[in-house]
Amino acid sequence: MGKLKLPGYGTLIPVAVLLGLAPFVPEPHLVGKVWMLLSGSLTKPLDIFDLFWHVWPFALLACRVVVDFRGGGKPAAGHRP
Repeated sequence: MGKLKLPGYGTLIPVAVLLGLAPFVPEPHLVGKVWMLLSGSLTKPLDIFDLFWHVWPFALLACRVVVDFRGGGKPAAGHRP
């Protein structure tokens, strides 16, 4: 199986913050969806899709962190081992 190629932190962190937490007022959308999930009211297919849509950047960021900590990530440009 080939190596997993993930975007860098400079891309993943802003995308996770903007897409994962937008809209910011009155509360982040992801927070509302998690409360719906915990209360058992997350039943509509559109709401479930919306939850996944707002979670995927955090999942990619977590994958990137795991790959880097396991030593599978490439060093940043300009850095020598």
